Amino acid sequence: MRRFARTAPGAIGAMGVALMALCLVSGLVCANQLSDKLTRRDTVLAHTEPLAYAAQRLYGALSAADAAATTAFLSGGIESTEVRTRYLDSLTEAAAALAEATSGASDTTTRELLAEIAAELPRYTGLVESARANNRQNLPVGAAYLRQASALMQDTVLPNARELHTIRMDQLRAEQRAIESLPWFTVILLLLTLAACGYGSYELLRRTNRRFNLGIGVAAGATVLALLWIAAATLAAATSIDTGPGGTTARFDALAQARILAQQARTEETLQLVTRSNLTDSDTRFADHTGKLSDTLESVVGSDSTAARAFSSWTDGHRKQVSAYQGNDYRAAVQQSIGTGAGASAAAFDTLDDAVTAELEDVRTRLRDSVDAAGDALTLSPFGTLVLLFGAAAATGIGLWPRLKEFL
Repeated sequence: MRRFARTAPGAIGAMGVALMALCLVSGLVCANQLSDKLTRRDTVLAHTEPLAYAAQRLYGALSAADAAATTAFLSGGIESTEVRTRYLDSLTEAAAALAEATSGASDTTTRELLAEIAAELPRYTGLVESARANNRQNLPVGAAYLRQASALMQDTVLPNARELHTIRMDQLRAEQRAIESLPWFTVILLLLTLAACGYGSYELLRRTNRRFNLGIGVAAGATVLALLWIAAATLAAATSIDTGPGGTTARFDALAQARILAQQARTEETLQLVTRSNLTDSDTRFADHTGKLSDTLESVVGSDSTAARAFSSWTDGHRKQVSAYQGNDYRAAVQQSIGTGAGASAAAFDTLDDAVTAELEDVRTRLRDSVDAAGDALTLSPFGTLVLLFGAAAATGIGLWPRLKEFL
């Protein structure tokens, strides 16, 4: 066998077997890696993105419930049906989002976060109901209950929800990067196959004085086509998903954060009237939230959007509220904060929240469409590249067989 391997037919035969095996292995690996990208596309649409959306809904609903609770308290006595309904609807949405997020919890950190939120939420609602009951009897202790409830929400529940949201968004980005990234192991194997075709041509020239072998040439061409197909499909997938700073995923995350910032600022705005204390600390927190919110809206939806105009109207109303409060006109400050008039802060805030929510839903639809489009760009690539490389293996065998027959 050693003597035969040193002969021309032995070397050509061994080279043919190795080249065919390399083509077959490259085809199987290529098809497997590209199929994995399609599987990830399905996972994102059916599992990862819905869980990220559920985390965002949970985060937003909890913030909205806290803002609605403080608004209801300011109403005094029996709050309006609209405000009460908003609070209950926010809790219902939070419970639904919590259930959905819990059903998809697979890691210990996520389960612990969800367990803490589930444990603290009944405590929060109990404190809110205690505040409400005392407020309806005009008992000052109601404000203390509400402060305690809001502190529980802002210091414990919302940070856990924020961490959950961050984990889910990181998972979503990781899945998207896996879909749009180039399958480097496949690319290396294909380049190695091309190099082997080049070496095979050189060996044939050295041993048979034939400059070109049709079979090896076809194999090299099929390998190049497979490389070009992979590059084009991956580029199309990356263009569709766009995980950059201005992409749909970044916009989705920014809008989710914008809604939370707005809800937290609204809580500060109303809670400062509930506590009837110095406005310095709460107004500093309000300014911090609204400053970040303004920057986010400017970068994501623009300064001429409905959300930006509502934000401007809301902050103008807040300044009127602060001015009335500092002028010792508490009733006017409360009316400015929760009134139903055209210039009231509540109406402007509701418009802002509705606009941000609508934009968030629109961006979510685009995000899912982009992931679906990335999968469409990759749909035929596993089968196509497998056929090309199996064809390359067959062409190699067919092309080398006549050269072997010359020695037999």
